[in-house]
This record gives sequence, C-alpha cells and structure tokens, in this order.
Amino acid sequence: MRDSTALYPVIDLLERIVLRFERQESPEQKLRKLEGFLVQNGRPLAETVPLFASLLSIPLTDDYASLDISPEQQKQRTLRALIDVVMQRAAQQPVLFVIEDLHWFDPTTLELLGLLVEELSTVRVMALFTYRPDFTPPWPARSGVTELTLSRLPPDEVLELVGHVTQGKQLPAEVVRQVVAKTDGVPLFVEELTKMVLESGLLREEEDRYALTSRLPPLAIPSTLHDSLMARLDRLSAVRGLAQLCATVGREFTYPLLKAVASWDDGPLKQGLQQLVTAEFLYQQGLPPQATYRFKHALIQDTAYESLLKSTRQRHHLRIAEVLESRFRETVATEPELLAHHYGEAGLTAKAVPYWQAAGQRALQRSANREAVAHVTRGLEVLGTMPETPERAQQELGLQIMLGAALGATQGQQAVGHVYTRACELARQGGSTPELFAALWGYWYARIAQGQMPPARELAADYLELARRQRDPLVLAAGHRMLANTAWWQGDLKEALDHSREGLAIYNPEQHRASLVSYGQDSGVCCGWIRALTKWVLGYPDQAVHSMDETLARARGLAHPFSEAQTLLFSAHLYQLLREPQAARARAEEALALCIEHGFEAYRTWCLLPRGWAEAQQGHAMEGIANIHEALDARHATGAKAVLPWFYTVLGEAYGRAGNVDDGLRAAEEALGWVQHNDEHLYAAEAYRQKGQLLLEQDAANAAEAEECFRRAMDIAHRQQAKSWELRAAMSITRLRYKQGNRHRPVKVLAAVYDWYSEGFDTADLRDAKALIAETG
Repeated sequence: MRDSTALYPVIDLLERIVLRFERQESPEQKLRKLEGFLVQNGRPLAETVPLFASLLSIPLTDDYASLDISPEQQKQRTLRALIDVVMQRAAQQPVLFVIEDLHWFDPTTLELLGLLVEELSTVRVMALFTYRPDFTPPWPARSGVTELTLSRLPPDEVLELVGHVTQGKQLPAEVVRQVVAKTDGVPLFVEELTKMVLESGLLREEEDRYALTSRLPPLAIPSTLHDSLMARLDRLSAVRGLAQLCATVGREFTYPLLKAVASWDDGPLKQGLQQLVTAEFLYQQGLPPQATYRFKHALIQDTAYESLLKSTRQRHHLRIAEVLESRFRETVATEPELLAHHYGEAGLTAKAVPYWQAAGQRALQRSANREAVAHVTRGLEVLGTMPETPERAQQELGLQIMLGAALGATQGQQAVGHVYTRACELARQGGSTPELFAALWGYWYARIAQGQMPPARELAADYLELARRQRDPLVLAAGHRMLANTAWWQGDLKEALDHSREGLAIYNPEQHRASLVSYGQDSGVCCGWIRALTKWVLGYPDQAVHSMDETLARARGLAHPFSEAQTLLFSAHLYQLLREPQAARARAEEALALCIEHGFEAYRTWCLLPRGWAEAQQGHAMEGIANIHEALDARHATGAKAVLPWFYTVLGEAYGRAGNVDDGLRAAEEALGWVQHNDEHLYAAEAYRQKGQLLLEQDAANAAEAEECFRRAMDIAHRQQAKSWELRAAMSITRLRYKQGNRHRPVKVLAAVYDWYSEGFDTADLRDAKALIAETG
C-alpha cells in the first residue's frame, strides 16, 4: 500500500525516529524540531527548511520563502539535501546505513538510494540493503558494491536458530527432525514452526530441555509456513480478532489510529497488543499512546488478513476509512492513497476514486511521476467496475489527463497517444471544454513526438478552431504555437511564420503565466523561437538573430527554467544554422547546465546535438560525433521519432568533417528516410545537398548522382521559399559545374539567389556565396 507513496520510508524515518514528532504537536513545534535537526547536520536553513517542510507537509512560517521551482527541480533538490545529511554524518564518524525489504520501496526512494550508491566509494558509509531474490536494484553494478545471495540454512544452522528460539533448551530429537525436514532451511519458517510447537501443548518444559507429553501425532507439525502461522494465530484466540484488525489497518500502524478504529477499551487493547508483541507477531516502538507497531513479516500480516471473512474484512476497511476521514485529517491530506485503498477494499468504489485522483495529483506535484502512474492506474481500474454514467465519464477524463502527464514525464510523450485519444473522446462526449483543450494538447504533443506530423497538424487546427470560438487569449496563443511548431517541422515556413506572429500578437507575459502550469511551456517564448528559426530559413538571418535574442530575454525574464533552457537550445540551433560554432557551443552548454540542474533529461540530450556539431566544426570531430550519437541513442531509446531528420543531418555533416564519408552517407540516407516517414520536410533540402556533397567526396565519378541531389535540394527549397537552403544548394551546384568547366548557368543561378538577399551579408553562407560568384564569374 505504501510502495506507491513517494519517499514514504524516508518520511517515516524522519517523523518517528529522527525528529520524534508527536501527534498533538503544532506545525510551529514541528518546524522548530526540523530546524534543530538541519542545524545539527550543517545544512543552510534558508535553502533546506522549505524542502524538508514540503516533504513532511509542515506549513512554512513567514521566515521562509516558498519554493518557486518546478516539481522536478524540487524533487532533485530534496534528494540531494537528504544525501547531504548522510554525507555530513559520514564526515563526522563512520555511518552504518541499513535498509530492509528494498522490494517494497517506492520508485522515488529507490532513486534516492541510487544516488547514495553513487557516492559510497568516496565516503565513510557502509550501506546494507536486503531484498527478495526476484527484485533487481535499479542501479548499475559498481566496484564498491557486493551482492550476496543468502542461501537456505543448512541443518546445523537450523538447529542453532531453533536453540535461539527455545533459549538454549533442547527439543526432543523427533521434533527437531521434523522441524529440519519441513522448514527446508527457511529462517522465518524455522522460527514460526518452533514457536508453534512450543505453544501447542505437545511439550512440557523441564530444567534444560523440553519433553513430549505423549507420542507425537503424525500431523501435529504443519508442513507449510501458512499452516504454521494459522495454527499459532488460532491458539491466540483472545486476540485473534485484534490481530486481524491490525492486519487490515496495514503492515505498520500507530496506537492512536488502532484505538480509534477498535471497539476495545484502553486497558484490554494494550494487553492484547502486548500479547501479539510477546508472540512476536508484532514489533513495538515506544509506549502507548505514542507507540507504533509493525508486523514482523509481511507473511504474518497476510495470514491474519486472509483469515477474515470477506464481509468482516469490508466492515473493517470501512471503519478505518471513516475514522481516517473524520479524525486524522492530516493523514488524509498527506496520504490520500490510504483512504482510497480502504474505501476500495470496503467496496465503496465511488468514494475511493476521488482519493486515488488526489493521490495522483499530490504525486505529480512532487514530480513523483511513477507513483502518480500507479495511483491513477488504480483509480481507473476501480472506476472500470462502476456503472457508466456522466459522472463516471467526467472522473475518468480527469484521471486520463493526469495519467497522460505522468506517463509523458516517465516514458516520453510518444508513449501517451492512447491515453489522450481516450481523453479526447470523453471530453467531446461531455462537452467539457477546459478538459478538451488539455486532452487535445496532450494528444497533439504525443503525435508530434511520434513523428506523426499530418495528424498532429489536424489536432492543432482543431484546437485553434475551438480556441477561436472560446475567445480565450491563453488557449488561442497555445493554438497558434501548436500550428506554428508543426508547420515549422513540416517545412511549411509561411504558415509557421504567420502563426508564430499571431501567437505573439495576442501574447501578454503576465496574463499568460498560467500557460506555464497548463502546458509546462510559455506560448510567447515558443512562438518567438519558431519565428526566429523560420526567419533564418526564409532568408532573413539578421532578423532571425534579433528575434532569438528578444525571445531569450523574454524567457530569462519569466524565471521559468524550462522556457529558458528550451530557448537556449534553439538559440544554439540558430547559431548552428548560421555556421557559428563558438556561439552555438556556448548556448548549447548554457542550456545543458540548466537541463542538468533542473532535471530536463530529454532536452539535456538534445543539447548534445548543437554542441557535438560545434565540436566537429572546431576540429574535435570524434568528440562531436560521440555527443551526437548520445543524443540520437537517447532519442531512439524513448521511441520518439520527431526531428530525427535534423539529428541525422547534423551527424552526416560531422562525419564529413571527420573524413568518414561512408558513415556520413548512411546518416544522410537516414535523414531522408525519416523525412518521408514523418512527413517532416524542414531538413529535406539540406539532407539532399549533404548527400550530394558526400557522394562527390566519396568518388568524383558520382558527379551525375551528386548533381541530381543538388537539383532536388534546389527544387524543395524553392517550393518552401527556403532561401537559406536554396543558397547552399546553388553554391554546391556552382562548385560542381565550375570544376566541370560549365561556368555560366550555375553562376547565374547563384547570383540570382544572392541578389535576392537584403541582409545578413556578414554571415558565413553569404560571404561564401559572394566569394564563389567572384571566383567563377
């Protein structure tokens, strides 16, 4: 139940063991304890108190600024702060860090432990993790990490464990033989079977041994752990019902919660719990009313729980849910998944679904995306058992949109098409306009990521049409941004420019800040970089630089790291197009630093593309190619197909710089293949021109095939009005024909393209064109 609650083991450790929070303490008292702990561990309060307070759901006082960072950034900073506490302790003295039952942990806690494992070789920390054989830790093998497989106990060690349970007194040989034979060396079974025999009445205790009271019956000792546990539970008849209630509450529970749920008086309840502790069914920490209890093993809890009749079990779950809802409001706020679980098991699915949705929302707000997927998926499963009604459809719509956001963050937007397809159906059925906008946006984004440009463009057009009817500037700007983006990658440059301009015309930075929450991006910033890049391709390089600088200033002013990183990336792209490697690399590395700091993994790998191109241009071709391949490998690993023509064209150019013509040609062919696959034509002309150039470098006999590539590049560029691509293709044809002795017609074509320009004469392409005209004219 808690394996989908982000950082639950850490929160529990801090609240119960480290900070020793009491239920009656005020938020201010808890905050003071937290401050003392952080001071003791050398942590700066201004930076770490807001992180830990958010983790522990403690309201901040006016002494601290609230966190104005993305959920992902908050998560990463919190994980780093927790690691720093361990590191600080290790700097003072050696630390033994023990974690049991790793297989029950939530994904975010496993992520935290992975960060700890990375640092173990440099600090005085010995970490000991235990987990079941079928669990695989999510971090790679390291030199300082040793994995030990614990085998079943051999007979002599079984005897030693039996002696520990009997406190050194010998059991009859016949009993020992059966314990050894039936337990098969499983430690928990050895312990439980030995305890069952001691409690069974089959033995009488003597001074240094136990003796049989009569002949041992053939079936007196159970053959399975479950039967052994059931037999022990049956013998505790007075507290069997209490054990079953405890098992229904959970693997771990507090005395105040059990007291509120149980119909027992305080005295009998304490006595009953003590019996279960003495029998080693439960572990106890602290004294009532502040005590916390935990089942010794999950199998003990399962056995007690499964022994309940279904009707009794549902009654218990309902009672627990109602008590939590009425008396433990703080738990409801911080762990809504508990309410969802208990109402669901009680058969009240209508009450469970809103709590699953609340749990998913809370996880998303903490960037605990895998936990959010688990909560929302459970909510959808529960919802599927309910009758089809308009209310159910509305609830499913909210859950589907939430699932799309969580899956998009963990698996990439290419993985969520089916989720948003269903969300669009539901939104259209119910006439729910706000949710329809969210669903259309998510579905469009998924189609873009999958490289499905025509259907993406249709979705963007649907969105814009709906936005025009709605007359909401926020969604209207988003619609123009969606169409501008899709048209840009398809090579429909005039439409891309028109929509980016229209989006900017209605954009207001203050009024449109809500788009950062709704879409995670700023529509004005997106329209700005699309306009800048389109300007370059259309043949206005100076305007492109001015527009990009203006957009970058706008992005920096938003104090929104993702918008800034995205704009820096496409600014690096612009400088790549301008053939300015130093500027491209500087912008790419600035974007890369932001992506690393804030956890923008997809864009982190994108940044390697212009950086790799710049390295190749600056004489470090192999380093550049390695970076480009890392970007490509990351792209393919997610299943995303969009913008692969750009990636492979950059790779082909880098191979050309390295003199590796064959691999360069393969990259150019890949680029052209993805152009057709995605119907994504922005880089089509440049890919053909690059292929022709590499064919010439491979063999002068390829001149005819190379010229055909250059002509196709010219034709595509001319249709797109892509003057920058057309200029490059014209230069390639001119150089080829000049070498062949045909010096008139090609120069005339190049001069016509060059004469069209009204700006950018200091850029590399136009300087080269001017020089080539002078040389061949």
